[in-house]
Amino acid sequence: MREYLLTLCITAAVTYLLTGPVRKFAIVAGAMPEIRARDVHREPTPRLGGIAMFFGLCSGLLVADHLANLNEVFAKSNEPRALLSGAALIWLIGVLDDKFEIDALIKLGGQMIAAGVMVMQGLTILWLPVPGVGNVALTQWQGTLLTVALVVITINAVNFVDGLDGLAAGMVCIAAAAFFLYAYRVWVSYGIEAAAPATLFAAILMGMCLGFLPHNMHPARIFMGDSGSMLIGLVLAAGAISITGQVDPDALNLYAGSEKAAVHQTVPVYIPLLLPLTIIAVPTADLVLAIVRRTWRGQSPFAADRGHLHHRLLEIGHSHSRAVLIMYFWSALIAFGALAYSVNSASMWIVLGIVFLSAIGLVLLLLPRFRPRVPVWAQRFVPPRYRRRRRAPEAAAAQTAQTAEQDASGSEERAPVSAGVSGVNGATAIGARSRFVDRR
Repeated sequence: MREYLLTLCITAAVTYLLTGPVRKFAIVAGAMPEIRARDVHREPTPRLGGIAMFFGLCSGLLVADHLANLNEVFAKSNEPRALLSGAALIWLIGVLDDKFEIDALIKLGGQMIAAGVMVMQGLTILWLPVPGVGNVALTQWQGTLLTVALVVITINAVNFVDGLDGLAAGMVCIAAAAFFLYAYRVWVSYGIEAAAPATLFAAILMGMCLGFLPHNMHPARIFMGDSGSMLIGLVLAAGAISITGQVDPDALNLYAGSEKAAVHQTVPVYIPLLLPLTIIAVPTADLVLAIVRRTWRGQSPFAADRGHLHHRLLEIGHSHSRAVLIMYFWSALIAFGALAYSVNSASMWIVLGIVFLSAIGLVLLLLPRFRPRVPVWAQRFVPPRYRRRRRAPEAAAAQTAQTAEQDASGSEERAPVSAGVSGVNGATAIGARSRFVDRR
């Protein structure tokens, strides 16, 4: 555990220290696009934050290669090199997109090529643990297609959710933390060395996100851009593929009694990681809804809009920071809820706890819809927005009534005066008016 923590801290430190110089480089390079209609920030902000995250990834892998226990991961598996190859390719595509905004189909093709590079080097799904059936081996083509599909889905899910300051980095960090705990448990508790690469990937991914978050929290000084969002999406997908398709449930037979029992014991996390819908359930849901919404309107699935989940939270009335925290809450609830259920699926307390926290999440989600009624004596102790909601209508009604009374009294006072002027000095008024016209 100490070596994983050391790798995490070094990755976070390198990412944090490099983000400042990268920000200056992005400004000089002109990677500061104009504000678009779907953006929520009000000032042009530099991108290319993925450069610092990529060098953080490289430093984490380099340090792990020189540690006594983690060195075995590089000696017995080719997965770290496969990850680095795919990450370098997807990072280059992201850097080009941050600077020149390349076409969406070109990015999609680059994502598929990066996934194919990892498959060629051994990072692929070999089998699937199916509940009630056991271990199902896949052919080479089936494993390749499924691996590429999972990588592309995860990359775009993370890319789509990157719309608020600190949102994507925070959600992926939460997912990586839950993933690390699960993979570490499989490796240490069951002694399965095939889970070691996934554990390392999760630790490095947490370091990348934690090092970048201080620069990206609201108000953000730099964005990760596609070079960062696609990179962390690929790393997360690589870890999920490694532990789902590489760890053989036969190795759990000694602990579960049989292959089917082993599959049943790990299915609460195995199957969600397969698609992956638990660890990044919120970004995946946002991705699916965006595709359906744009297709229904006759638009391209890659056409940008303001219909994402974080945009809807802002429209409801949440502030920028509170919308991000709500997304964090739901991501943590789903990820760690599935993790707890995988540890002890027979406990009803876990299910009740998840239901209770979900109810709290719904209350927080609908908080702007509530109209608090604060007593008069407590007005000074609440934020101004709660005082205005109750007193503004009353003040407006009183001002309207006062204005109406002033208009009525003013008209009564002016009526006799105007009558007198027209009756007594009518000729004078007409003459003055005619002289005024002549001067004009």
